[in-house]
Amino acid sequence: MTEDTEISLVRPAVVNIRVAKPRDLPELNHMIALLAAHHGDAAAMTPDKLQRDLFGPMPWIQALVADAGEELIGYAILVPLYRAQEGKRGMDLHHLFVRDGHRGHGIGQHLVSRARDCAIAQGCDYLSVSAATGNFAAHRFYEQMDFVPRPVTGMRYMQALA
Repeated sequence: MTEDTEISLVRPAVVNIRVAKPRDLPELNHMIALLAAHHGDAAAMTPDKLQRDLFGPMPWIQALVADAGEELIGYAILVPLYRAQEGKRGMDLHHLFVRDGHRGHGIGQHLVSRARDCAIAQGCDYLSVSAATGNFAAHRFYEQMDFVPRPVTGMRYMQALA
């Protein structure tokens, strides 16, 4: 697993948190691979899959990017959720990533705030996020952003369809 380095780059003067555009696909794809590597996983994402899922005939996800002008320095991916027994819409903050060297500058907080705004604008009742059991830095970050820990009960099962 890749760890954060000690480098801290100068925070760009302007960082625009915006909805991803087709031109962002190569950089977004690269950051997804960096996050996968950070967790010890191999990324199978491609710009074509991102094109399909963000901009295709049936968009499946939403992506926000932190644009520093010359490069993207972070992203958030949002996926809709639904609690049928309660009739509540939700949004899962499926990925949150800020490039090494730019962490600790508030970029992640801005991405979460914008994700919350997007969820509210779409009539969602809640925003959900998960973090690995031992990722205490992420736990602290989300709790500081007013997320409430919610224990997971039971097992989740999956069946491959292809």
